[in-house]
Amino acid sequence: MSIEIKVPEMGESITEATIANWVKKEGERVEQDEVLVELETDKVTMEVPAPSAGVLQKINKKPGETVKIKEVIGIIDPSASAKSTPTSSTPSTTNTAPTNTTNATQNDTLPPAVRKLIDDNGLNPASISGSGKNGQITKEDVLNAIANKQSAPAAAVSAAPAAAKSAPSPEIPKAVPAASRSNLPRENVVPMTKLRQTIANRLVAAQHNAALLTTFNEVDMGAVMDLRAKYKDKFKDAHNINLGFMSFFTKAVIGALKFVPAINAEIRGTDLVYKNYFDIGVAVGGPKGLVVPIVRDADLLSFAQVESEIARLANKVKDGKIDLSDMEGGTFTISNGGIYGSMMSTPILNPPQSGILGLHNIVKRAVVINDQIVIRPMMYVALSYDHRVVDGKEAVTFLVKVKEAIEDPTRLLLEV
Repeated sequence: MSIEIKVPEMGESITEATIANWVKKEGERVEQDEVLVELETDKVTMEVPAPSAGVLQKINKKPGETVKIKEVIGIIDPSASAKSTPTSSTPSTTNTAPTNTTNATQNDTLPPAVRKLIDDNGLNPASISGSGKNGQITKEDVLNAIANKQSAPAAAVSAAPAAAKSAPSPEIPKAVPAASRSNLPRENVVPMTKLRQTIANRLVAAQHNAALLTTFNEVDMGAVMDLRAKYKDKFKDAHNINLGFMSFFTKAVIGALKFVPAINAEIRGTDLVYKNYFDIGVAVGGPKGLVVPIVRDADLLSFAQVESEIARLANKVKDGKIDLSDMEGGTFTISNGGIYGSMMSTPILNPPQSGILGLHNIVKRAVVINDQIVIRPMMYVALSYDHRVVDGKEAVTFLVKVKEAIEDPTRLLLEV
């Protein structure tokens, strides 16, 4: 009896998904709980495991197609045998060009936008190294292949015979010149993913539905940097996790939220809801875009526990295995654009939260301390807030509290 592969339920607010990629092909043998297909929703990308061992008999929906919850997208035959793959004889040295059939088969497993970009430029997917999950080819991989297409050495096919010669091989250039613009398509039209569409809609809604305002301050990072340098090795040995800046800022934010509870509140209808718990969202850039997993009850965690939880969530984002439950809720968000080199920015709220803290890169600057000009590692910090909930005085006070805690980390231990 055939077994249906159905789109699983993925949360109350999710009713449909997009087929991102079939990991298995028709006719291939699959084992129970082995990943069959990847689905992309407006919030997460999830893997669908095989409900039973057998042969993937039929694929009903191709990559790029939209499917509903509980819709049948494929069939597994538990009693069938996998199609045998003919063993080819030793390939002829003169037959090195890939066939159209191979190209078509490889293209079937690629996302639609990537597949179209490959086809439009006459590329062979087998020649492109994938940097995505499970070696999947991404748009960036294809664009790099296009740029390098014209600069590849013409004698690459005969590289092996040339290596056998006694004459020294020519030196490989260290830099490959970029392809001219004439070798690239004039436009690359790529459909927005559901996640990117949701991000766009939420950002616009945040600006339309909240009275956004941003206030800035600067923080001397010297004390925290000295503390990290002194204890990072002992911290790693004791807790098996690196000591980063995020645990300091998480603790500093919690102390400031306790002092200014309005920033930990939200508007719910005509009510103001003040939260007595601290679920801190940490913005993480992933393969599909920026997501905000939540560090639950961060006020109850130690520095090591905060660092471990952030690392765990970041790895799930990187691997594409982040769950809806990891991102639901949250009372306040921290976004660290400094890791990308940002000097200053105005972060946008993550509704229905009333505040978000933007961190930026650390730059040595000349500052005046005790009437002396000294060089210090400085960071600009920005607080965007909903002016309907938070007054300007409260926003400035919040940033000052964060600044004081970071510049004198002993305050974090004494909670002052």
